[in-house]
Amino acid sequence: MPVIDHAPMREDDLDWVEATEADLHAYPWSRGNFIDSLSAGQAVWVQRMDGQRSGYAVLLNVLDETHLLTLGIHRAMQGRGLGAALLDFLTGNARAGGSTQFFLEVRPSNQSAFALYRRTGFEQIGRRKGYYPAPGGREDAIVMRLAL
Repeated sequence: MPVIDHAPMREDDLDWVEATEADLHAYPWSRGNFIDSLSAGQAVWVQRMDGQRSGYAVLLNVLDETHLLTLGIHRAMQGRGLGAALLDFLTGNARAGGSTQFFLEVRPSNQSAFALYRRTGFEQIGRRKGYYPAPGGREDAIVMRLAL
């Protein structure tokens, strides 16, 4: 059985996170975005499976709410339940920190992420028109919430 653990992101994780983000997303966060999140004291995590980096996430905590800003599972590590494991860790950590709600946005075109969020208990509560950049224009965001 693989060992999955989570630790705060460190500066020496940035090369891997930046490369993984760029591989996963057509419009990735920049290295500067991750540095800004670290500098601002946001909850920034790296997941490892058997000691090897497998995923990352950035969260913003506001009062009793947690907002997922970005999440990624390395392409070669997908399909192993690591996204669900990371979400379980993040929501449990948010709950332990006093959050009562967990929010995120997802592209309608990202069906695998949408399905993961639904499987892990998130419900669709809204839509943001033209939220994401997309080829030839903009793409909506599906807003989802999990009551903690």
